[in-house]
Amino acid sequence: MTQGKEPASRVWAVARVAVLALVWGSTFLWIELALAVFSPAQVTFLRCVLGAVTLVVASVVGRRRLPRGWRIWAHLFVAALFCNALPFFLFSVGQETVGSGVAGVLNATTPLWSLLIGLFLGSERRPRPARLGGLLLGFAGTVLIFAPWEQAGTAGWGWLALCAAAASYAVGFAYMGRHLVGRGVPTLSLSSAQLTAATGLSALALPTGGLTPIHPTAVGLVAIVVLGVCSTGLTFHLTYRIIADEGATNAATVGYLLPVVSVALGAIVLHEAIGLRAAAGMVVVLAGVALTRLRKRAPVPDGEADRAVSDADGGARAGKSGCVATSGGGYGGRHVEP
Repeated sequence: MTQGKEPASRVWAVARVAVLALVWGSTFLWIELALAVFSPAQVTFLRCVLGAVTLVVASVVGRRRLPRGWRIWAHLFVAALFCNALPFFLFSVGQETVGSGVAGVLNATTPLWSLLIGLFLGSERRPRPARLGGLLLGFAGTVLIFAPWEQAGTAGWGWLALCAAAASYAVGFAYMGRHLVGRGVPTLSLSSAQLTAATGLSALALPTGGLTPIHPTAVGLVAIVVLGVCSTGLTFHLTYRIIADEGATNAATVGYLLPVVSVALGAIVLHEAIGLRAAAGMVVVLAGVALTRLRKRAPVPDGEADRAVSDADGGARAGKSGCVATSGGGYGGRHVEP
């Protein structure tokens, strides 16, 4: 019975990661379609409103209260600025001149910015050569994609806006990890409150380009609803659930799938052309990100290695006699209440 359940749960875990990658990776497609109707400020505000409403309704259904106290709300507003309102706006601005596929690739540079910020603040001490090499390789790929020596006018500003959005995500994630996560507050309550705070912040920016007349189309309205409800609200919840159930490692793998989804959807739906130089730059960026994510294995003492070999031999003999060994806690992380 246990053996039958394990493959099924593994298939379900893979399916959830695939769904999250598809929904999250399609974000840049929906932004592109929404921008045909709404201004960047309007896209940002509506995205936050719809995402917040989605998660607040989920909180009510799940009987989760929003956090209380001015201190945690102060942290939530800071996190909402750097992780929601600001990058949402910058991605909308950047995608006015840069394709959705490339925007998805630049979103994957967030770990590079996290490492760079860590080096600047001193929280990253003595990074390994592989991580430094990945950092340099990732940014070299970014330069190769856009070839700044060929960019001019709005296209160059769009590229800078997308890079700034990825850097803002890095700041937001670091702040959330230090001041919000692991404080005993359910993650659904935190994400609902954070998008609610982001709604208030994005509303303040509406006077700067958000009050322009709207000429709605069916495609534009569908795009903004899907962007807000699915690609903003539901992805928050799915990400936290994957971290809670399968660990942060599985959730991190989604980041490698987003550029594949964004580039594929951009080419298929929007007919975006990807040149040879841009394609090579994308590969270099992803290779650099992968290098920064490599973890150094701790050396195993000789005595421990001998015991491991002995245990493996014993396990093999036990397997032949019909015994099944299972191991738990593969990620070593704490359970996060959804």
